[in-house]
This record gives sequence, C-alpha cells and structure tokens, in this order.
Amino acid sequence: MFELFIARRYLRAKRKQVMISVITVISVIGVAAGVMALVVALAVNNGFRNTLQKNLLGATAHVSILEKSPGPGIEHWEPLAAQLRKLPNVRTAGPALYESGYLSGPLQGSGVAVKGIDVRPGANVPDSLTHLKSGSVAALREEGDLPGIILGVRLAENIGAVVGKQVQLTVPNGQLTPFGPRPSYVRMRVAGIFESGFFDLDANWAFMSLPAAQKAFDLTDVVNSIELMLDDIYQAPQVAEAAEKIIGDKLAATTWGEQNKQLLNALSMERTVTVITIGLIQLVAALNILITLVMMVMEKHRDIAILISMGAKTKQIRNIFVYEGALIGAVGTAIGLVVGYALCYFADRYQWIQLDQSVYSISYVHFEPRGFDAIWIAAAAMAVSLIATLFPARSATRIAPVEALRYE
Repeated sequence: MFELFIARRYLRAKRKQVMISVITVISVIGVAAGVMALVVALAVNNGFRNTLQKNLLGATAHVSILEKSPGPGIEHWEPLAAQLRKLPNVRTAGPALYESGYLSGPLQGSGVAVKGIDVRPGANVPDSLTHLKSGSVAALREEGDLPGIILGVRLAENIGAVVGKQVQLTVPNGQLTPFGPRPSYVRMRVAGIFESGFFDLDANWAFMSLPAAQKAFDLTDVVNSIELMLDDIYQAPQVAEAAEKIIGDKLAATTWGEQNKQLLNALSMERTVTVITIGLIQLVAALNILITLVMMVMEKHRDIAILISMGAKTKQIRNIFVYEGALIGAVGTAIGLVVGYALCYFADRYQWIQLDQSVYSISYVHFEPRGFDAIWIAAAAMAVSLIATLFPARSATRIAPVEALRYE
C-alpha cells in the first residue's frame, strides 16, 4: 500500500525536516507518557481497592444478617444458619458476636473490638486467622481455667502480650446489679497472634470462641450477626435479596458493598478523576501530532501536488497523513504500555513505595495492572491520535496542483 510507504518516508528525518522530526519524537514521547501514566495510576488504584477489599473481607462477611434495631441478639440462630447455607452461591453461614471492651497487658491497656466466632472442627474461620504469626486457632477450643483469645499483631505489641501469657479483658457493663451495671474483669490466655496487613484490624481486633465470648460478656446463646461467605463476592446483592425472604421482619441482610460503601465510592471517584486528569496528557500529545502533521502538509505541498497530478485520489492523500498519525500513536502506545507494565511489576515486586500503616492501613503501595485496562487505554490513545489527523489530512486534500506547481 503506497500510502503507508509514503507515510513512513515522511516520518523519517532529513536535513531540511529536522524540526518536524523533533516534534514527531516529542509526539511519540507524549503519547507514551500519557499511556504509561494511566497504566501506573490505574494499577495503584486497583492495588488499593483490591488490598483493602481483601483485608476487609478477611475479617468480615460477604453478607451479614443483622438486627434491624438494637435488641438482645439473634436467638435460635443455628436453624436459621442451616437454612441460609442452602441458598445458591453460599459457601458457609456462621455466627458472630461483636462486642467491645478494654484489654490490659503487661505494658499497658487498649480498647479492643472482640469477635466471637465458631471454632468447632469443620467450622469456617475468618481468613485473617488461617495463617497466624504464632499460636493456633485450635487453642481456642481447649477448655481450661482461662479462655483463649487471639490478638492482632499491633494490639499485642501495644499492650505487650505474647502467646501463652495472661491478659485481662474489662467489660464496661459486664454485670447487672441492684445498683446498676458494673464492670467485670475476665482473665484470659493469649492463644495466638494474627497479622492481616490491615492496620485497623491488627491494632484493634481480637477473636474468641463464641461460647467464651458469650460468657465473658454475660450473654445467653445469642449472636448479633450471622455471616455468609460466598463463592463469588459479586453475587452478594442477589444472595442478600434471597436471604431477606428467610430471615423475617426483625432482621436485615446487608452486603459487604453496603457496609463499605463510602470507602468503595471514594476509590471509584478517585479512579474517575485519575482517568480524566491523566487523560489531559493525551490531549497534549494529540496537539503535538496535530502540529507535526500541519507542518508536514506545509512542507510537502509540492510532493502532494505531484501525487495528485499523477492520479492519486483524494482518499489516498488523506490516508497518508492519517497513517502518519496512526504510526505516531501506535509507537507511543506500545512504548507506554511496555514501560508502564514494567514499572508496575518492579514497583510491586520490590515494594518501592512504602507507607505509614497507621495512616493508610497498608504497609506499601500495591501495583495491580489489569489486562483489560491495556486494551481500552490503547484504544483511547489510538482514537485521540487519529482524531488529531483529521484537520491536517483534510487540508492536504485541498491542495491545488496547478497553484502548488506554478512557480516550480
């Protein structure tokens, strides 16, 4: 195809076209920079979203059955959990008891969110407890003088707790007396220490067996949540809708998306703003392509006139400059994708950007580029590059051979 051949020749440097060649290189760099920046920015956004989502779901449920209004708790939860396990996409359905207290260790004390869970053999335990730094979940099942508790690693460091040693849990309204509620104090044994990678969990959470938690907080056999784990987390709305038909009017089913709606909406908004902001780089690159082709048309008006006089069609002349813009866009896009994905790989593998866990909840920036992003980023970059060729290509077709060659 002679249009592509001529387009490639025009993009090659000659002594009289040094400025055009420099602008062409700048255009390629501009497209590459825009594509690379967009790949890296979206990889960071995906990394934050997926890491936070993974850590949050490591301790909470995909669908939670809760009381609509504060009450004594969910009674007779076992038959209800058995019914919920039969729903499509439900992998497990287990009880949970959430309470708060004050935990004292050898060094100092700290507020703690206690979660009572089912630790019987075969029961599903939170992902955060599948790989403990020390101790074992099985230690929660042991019946002894002191109930067991598993602490987050930051919480344990803060209060000076170690596996096998004692800590004291203070329950503010632990006992009801004729003179009103009064605190109760429960001596406990540290059965294990977990690390989820999510600062809030590691610094504030602790796990106990459900019977031990009920006893510590002076409760009967009740729970305040039945937690459903699914084989596909994105089926949570459908499962919650099906669960509503089973649980009755006093309970409600909420999904992980609803529970973390503000955080997820903030990340989605950040993604949109990122795409718009960094997309401006592509507009600058398109402007460079436009300038390059306009200068090319002005420089090559004699060649264009000769081609037209030799029988070249208007469409063929237009295609020459469209192909030039497409070549600039394709080279820049390819370079940007390669550099962008390479940077993401090495930045994630070697943890280039460290973070303060107490502020960002994660220790370093995760880069997670997606293959689908490469497709639409490349398509967008090529579309912008082609749009930039429309005016120069149209101008080239308007050159009159007689006028262009009159004084040659």
